[in-house]
Amino acid sequence: MNDDIYPLNTIRPGESAVISRLTADGAIRRRLLDLGFSSGTKIVCVLRQRHGEGAAYLVRGTVIALRKEDAAGILVRDDGDRQIPF
Repeated sequence: MNDDIYPLNTIRPGESAVISRLTADGAIRRRLLDLGFSSGTKIVCVLRQRHGEGAAYLVRGTVIALRKEDAAGILVRDDGDRQIPF
Protein backbone atom coordinates (compact mmCIF):
# COMPACT_ATOMS: atom_id res chain seq x y z
CA MET A 1 0.00 0.00 0.00
CA ASN A 2 1.22 3.49 -0.83
CA ASP A 3 1.63 5.69 2.28
CA ASP A 4 1.76 9.00 0.39
CA ILE A 5 -0.50 11.74 1.70
CA TYR A 6 -2.16 14.11 -0.78
CA PRO A 7 -5.03 16.65 -0.85
CA LEU A 8 -8.55 15.32 -1.28
CA ASN A 9 -9.15 17.58 -4.29
CA THR A 10 -6.71 15.45 -6.33
CA ILE A 11 -8.78 12.26 -6.40
CA ARG A 12 -10.99 11.67 -9.43
CA PRO A 13 -14.55 10.32 -9.66
CA GLY A 14 -14.61 6.63 -8.79
CA GLU A 15 -11.47 6.82 -6.66
CA SER A 16 -11.45 6.38 -2.91
CA ALA A 17 -9.07 7.23 -0.10
CA VAL A 18 -8.88 7.40 3.69
CA ILE A 19 -8.75 10.72 5.49
CA SER A 20 -5.40 11.20 7.18
CA ARG A 21 -5.87 14.64 8.76
CA LEU A 22 -7.44 18.07 8.32
CA THR A 23 -5.26 21.12 7.70
CA ALA A 24 -8.23 23.49 7.46
CA ASP A 25 -8.66 26.02 10.25
CA GLY A 26 -11.48 27.83 11.99
CA ALA A 27 -15.12 27.49 11.01
CA ILE A 28 -14.48 25.31 7.95
CA ARG A 29 -12.53 22.82 10.09
CA ARG A 30 -15.39 22.61 12.60
CA ARG A 31 -17.92 22.19 9.77
CA LEU A 32 -15.90 19.42 8.11
CA LEU A 33 -15.61 17.57 11.42
CA ASP A 34 -19.37 17.96 11.98
CA LEU A 35 -20.01 16.46 8.52
CA GLY A 36 -17.90 13.37 9.34
CA PHE A 37 -14.58 14.28 7.73
CA SER A 38 -12.43 12.77 10.48
CA SER A 39 -9.18 10.82 10.46
CA GLY A 40 -9.57 7.20 9.36
CA THR A 41 -12.82 7.77 7.44
CA LYS A 42 -13.10 6.31 3.94
CA ILE A 43 -14.12 8.81 1.26
CA VAL A 44 -15.10 8.36 -2.40
CA CYS A 45 -15.17 11.04 -5.08
CA VAL A 46 -18.50 10.60 -6.89
CA LEU A 47 -18.63 13.71 -9.10
CA ARG A 48 -16.37 16.55 -10.19
CA GLN A 49 -17.47 19.78 -11.86
CA ARG A 50 -16.34 20.26 -15.42
CA HIS A 51 -13.82 23.00 -14.57
CA GLY A 52 -12.71 21.35 -11.33
CA GLU A 53 -13.95 24.09 -8.98
CA GLY A 54 -15.89 21.63 -6.84
CA ALA A 55 -16.62 17.97 -6.32
CA ALA A 56 -19.03 15.68 -4.49
CA TYR A 57 -17.74 13.05 -2.07
CA LEU A 58 -19.39 10.07 -0.40
CA VAL A 59 -18.61 10.23 3.32
CA ARG A 60 -20.26 7.94 5.87
CA GLY A 61 -23.20 7.22 3.55
CA THR A 62 -23.86 10.86 2.61
CA VAL A 63 -22.84 12.72 -0.54
CA ILE A 64 -21.36 16.13 0.30
CA ALA A 65 -20.22 18.78 -2.19
CA LEU A 66 -17.08 20.76 -1.42
CA ARG A 67 -15.31 23.64 -3.11
CA LYS A 68 -11.84 22.86 -4.42
CA GLU A 69 -10.13 25.06 -1.81
CA ASP A 70 -12.04 23.39 1.05
CA ALA A 71 -11.18 19.90 -0.21
CA ALA A 72 -7.51 20.94 -0.36
CA GLY A 73 -7.60 21.28 3.44
CA ILE A 74 -8.31 17.55 3.80
CA LEU A 75 -5.29 15.28 3.47
CA VAL A 76 -5.92 11.68 2.45
CA ARG A 77 -3.92 8.52 1.85
CA ASP A 78 -4.44 5.58 -0.46
CA ASP A 79 -6.84 2.98 0.90
CA GLY A 80 -5.57 0.20 -1.34
CA ASP A 81 -8.81 0.29 -3.37
CA ARG A 82 -8.70 3.58 -5.29
CA GLN A 83 -10.94 2.36 -8.13
CA ILE A 84 -14.48 1.73 -6.95
CA PRO A 85 -17.20 0.70 -9.41
CA PHE A 86 -20.51 2.49 -9.01
